[in-house]
Amino acid sequence: MSQDPSIEQRVRDAVCRATGRECRALPVKRLAGHASMRSYWRVGSAPASAVVMVMPPQAGPEEVTSGGPPPADPFVDVQRYLASIGVRVPGILAFEEASRLMVLEDLGDDMLETRLLAGDDRAGLYRRAIDQLARLRAAAEARPAGCVAFTRSFEAGLYRWELDHFREWLLEAWKGATLAPAERAELDRHFDAMAASLAAEPRGFTHRDYQSRNLMVLPGGEQAVIDFQDALLGPRQYDLVALLRDSYVELPPDFIEAMLRRYLARLEAEGGPRLEYGPFRETFDLLTVQRKLKDAGRFVFIDRVRGNPGFLGSIPSSLRYVREALERRPELAPLQRLLSRHVPELGS
Repeated sequence: MSQDPSIEQRVRDAVCRATGRECRALPVKRLAGHASMRSYWRVGSAPASAVVMVMPPQAGPEEVTSGGPPPADPFVDVQRYLASIGVRVPGILAFEEASRLMVLEDLGDDMLETRLLAGDDRAGLYRRAIDQLARLRAAAEARPAGCVAFTRSFEAGLYRWELDHFREWLLEAWKGATLAPAERAELDRHFDAMAASLAAEPRGFTHRDYQSRNLMVLPGGEQAVIDFQDALLGPRQYDLVALLRDSYVELPPDFIEAMLRRYLARLEAEGGPRLEYGPFRETFDLLTVQRKLKDAGRFVFIDRVRGNPGFLGSIPSSLRYVREALERRPELAPLQRLLSRHVPELGS
């Protein structure tokens, strides 16, 4: 697919203005943007390259968010906050708000996902990711203000909306299911109870999508965090679900348990609370059900509404995660029976 010359020139000119360099002859390459509405462009060649993020006009949160409109660009706001508490994030070289262009430090192409595919040590990669997440969460709990993330949160209504997203797009649009009135009423009761239970959990800074495609592995092994503009307040387990129940990288159960236990130890060591594994794991499993149902529906939505079928291949892993988590929570057996009538992949 050919690139739009006008876009190429816009991003090249933005780098010129940000760096003061002569950029007319610099190569421009579009980068993978995954599910984002934003597009990303590399201008120049390493080690002197930069990345330009092109945002749609009047861009709001890309995921549904509970809270009012932010007073500043969320990416800029959250980037400053994370940098201030010691999290490695891409540097912002310039933000041209009127033209919706942001010039960023180029962190390269090595995501945690691609390093795993290249054969790097899995345990080492995840230990770094877990340790950084524990430091981030402990630091943010010690400083619970300072960016837009603290003005919006996972409340019951947002959890419920995401579960309805699953019902609308995976259950009805993808599977073609038509729920009988009694089934719909039962499903609503289960979803209401799940949303209420999760909304009652303690909340703190949550990246929302702390997973293998949003962790850049730098030379020397340090990991940088990207795609944080939708951060909000949520349970401690939420980012762990994103990382350890990643739709793009499946991990064995014993490895997940080891990483969860490591997180709890590191959180306490970083000044956070001491938490018991059993209750923490129960919430992790409940959040797995909620998050991965939402993800499965979201992947259908991205295909049907945005015309991007690239995430449909991640639906099976999302549903496997849901099934495994449901089986760890026996009290959810009625919900599993109901869902598996229409989504056989969720059956025991």
